[in-house]
Amino acid sequence: MMKNDGNDIPRKLLVVEDDPGLQAQLKWAYDDCRVLIAGDHDAAIELLRAEEPDVVTLDLGLPPDPDGTREGFRTLQAILEMKPDTKVIVVSGHGERASALNAIASGAWDFYQKPIDIDELGLIVRRAFHVRELEVENARLASQGANDNRVLGGMITGAPEMLKVARTVERVANLDVSVMLLGASGTGKELLARGLHEASGRRDGAFVAINCAAIPENLLESELFGHEKGAFTGAVKTTEGKIELAHGGTLFLDEVGDIPLPLQVKLLRFLQERTIERIGGRKAIAVDTRIVCATHRDLDAMIAAQSFRDDLYYRLAEMVVKIPSLAERPGDAVLLARHFLHKYAPEMNPGVRGFAPDALQAIDEARWPGNVRELENRIKRAVIMADGKLVAKDDLDMAGGSQAGSEEGWLNLRSAREAADRVAIRRAMMQSEGNISAAAKLLGISRPTLYDLLKQYRMQAA
Repeated sequence: MMKNDGNDIPRKLLVVEDDPGLQAQLKWAYDDCRVLIAGDHDAAIELLRAEEPDVVTLDLGLPPDPDGTREGFRTLQAILEMKPDTKVIVVSGHGERASALNAIASGAWDFYQKPIDIDELGLIVRRAFHVRELEVENARLASQGANDNRVLGGMITGAPEMLKVARTVERVANLDVSVMLLGASGTGKELLARGLHEASGRRDGAFVAINCAAIPENLLESELFGHEKGAFTGAVKTTEGKIELAHGGTLFLDEVGDIPLPLQVKLLRFLQERTIERIGGRKAIAVDTRIVCATHRDLDAMIAAQSFRDDLYYRLAEMVVKIPSLAERPGDAVLLARHFLHKYAPEMNPGVRGFAPDALQAIDEARWPGNVRELENRIKRAVIMADGKLVAKDDLDMAGGSQAGSEEGWLNLRSAREAADRVAIRRAMMQSEGNISAAAKLLGISRPTLYDLLKQYRMQAA
């Protein structure tokens, strides 16, 4: 029996089925939502236009071709063309698994094979309504500048490892401390720095970013501290440096480990005294700028080698936040890949709508040494190269990588199994976009077993 979960507006379920007995049985099973019955293609389309149901169960064997699937596929195509957000659950006869999978590839949300088990089909229908309601809520939030999978700074993640980082950054945002972000290239350090700025009391000030590794040493001092007119050849006017431009706001120093030693001394003096002197200037200028820095380099090793000042490190690293690599965020690669596909496809290849299963598996299993930046470039290329509606593994121009085993020491075998279960479930849920039936199939377990595991591990089904 369907539950309405306290929603005042009754859910609408369209049942497209030509068997009168099954029609009555299904209508009784879903007495907590408004059930609409159609026996053929024309009646289904008429009800779809008039009632706009969110979920449809569709028997592929419809008259005038009850023993085939031609009419069912025609109805499926018409439903998705008219209302693409409809969750269509196709129902196929025994032995017609290939047709059901073809329907999924054509845009159906899930499938179920006869003979029908009302309770089991009810779980799929209930899940379909739940996912559709989440989509509606996400669309509402997106219109307000929010997103269900966006956290601090607009970073997209569903991984607890990254959510923990975001919460840490949020906690220190309003504290008057310098923050150092440590992580490999492409992990989103600048995005987090911008999120920290926007969550702080300095949000109305400027956010200024500079990549210290991208600027020649002889120009970096001028970029940071500015210069007076005539300070050197080519200095035709007085120019403020990045520290001064960020007055009242935040300066993000990316790749701070690449700052040369002589300039480290000058940066340290600014952090201690909160004043700067432009190149060629003689006047101390008070500047209220918060420093957030980042690097992928091993600063401890650099300090030991005396190529980075330890006193500067302690000034910059009052709060250290370590950012996990994409490989350490199970499920996020698929989540981000879908985001990048929807970002680039409308402009670069409008016919592309999603990923083929082999592509999702390859994305999920790859190690992504270049992290999010590498993934974004790979997806952009794949969107351009794709010939059909779905990006295939070959379009990605990559081999499916292998998952690295964790080197973390577990308390016992049970905890190790639970951790492995959590990672596998999270990956499956990301690949299936929250579809319990599809996730269970990926995991090789039944839907009830997956529900039990989600409850046992207190994981969200959506």
